Amino acid sequence: MIETNVSRHHQTFLQVIQSYYQLTKPRIIPLLLITTAGSMWIAAKGEVNPLLLLVTLTGGTLAAASAQTINCVYDRDIDYDMERTRHRPLPSGRIQSRDALIFASALAVVSFTLLSVFANLLAALLAMSGIVFYVLIYTHLLKRHSTQNIVIGGAAGAIPALVGWAAVTGTLSWAAWLIFAIVFLWTPPHFWSLALMIRDDYAKVGVPMLPVVEGTTVTVRQIWIYTLITVAATFLLVYPLQVSGIVYGTVALWLGGLFTYKAWQLLQNPEDRNLAKGLFLFSISYMMLLCLAMVVDSLPITHHVIDVVVDKVHLLVG
Repeated sequence: MIETNVSRHHQTFLQVIQSYYQLTKPRIIPLLLITTAGSMWIAAKGEVNPLLLLVTLTGGTLAAASAQTINCVYDRDIDYDMERTRHRPLPSGRIQSRDALIFASALAVVSFTLLSVFANLLAALLAMSGIVFYVLIYTHLLKRHSTQNIVIGGAAGAIPALVGWAAVTGTLSWAAWLIFAIVFLWTPPHFWSLALMIRDDYAKVGVPMLPVVEGTTVTVRQIWIYTLITVAATFLLVYPLQVSGIVYGTVALWLGGLFTYKAWQLLQNPEDRNLAKGLFLFSISYMMLLCLAMVVDSLPITHHVIDVVVDKVHLLVG
């Protein structure tokens, strides 16, 4: 009998932990961390301090988790009305709003403490600004009131790139702001392709996402425009800023070509939700692989290999 009670208590505890974990929307966070890492590697010229990397990614994770938790508290009413979100911890009653806010506050405090103590104050303040921007500007002011919600709100998702750069250098350069801009510009085609897939849910709860208010044709045209601008912006890291080289440039060209092609397909078939889904899934891979290319391109061994290859080519040509 004692063993049974212990087992039940243990199971209940795990369920509580799982519910709080779900509050943070964990599937979103890895994409934020990869942009942080890409920015850090470029800023550190390929030689990132492992402890600083660990602290910055941990602090970024906690800040993002805090923002997502507050978002869940704010949106618990519409989450209950949408079938795909009805079973989240708050609308299902597994966690109370007060407890969720305490949890979010604790995450933010730990994030700020970690970043300010082990990185620097600028990185910590930027992480906190991301929480404030996501909660106040996107969630409160824009999400339920403007078709430009995800465009302006996308700045919150781009702030981790600034956090990463600031953690390494203690400053923000033009390169840092360009990486921020790339993520910012990438967000509309990424999110609007998802919105095309679930626009009925948004219409049901009155959230004015672009596909709901303006229709699919306007949305896919905007996706096309933002995709072209995003792809063009990625090459600015190579020239004129010259903080990335041939490896990154080659990957950016390849990924940009695929991204443009998929956006063009959707432009020709605005009502095809399978194409929208394909673009949405690819946009995730696009950003992750682009940031991975930033990391690989910045490594000293990459520069060494390229120098050796160039020297051998010169010898052969000469």
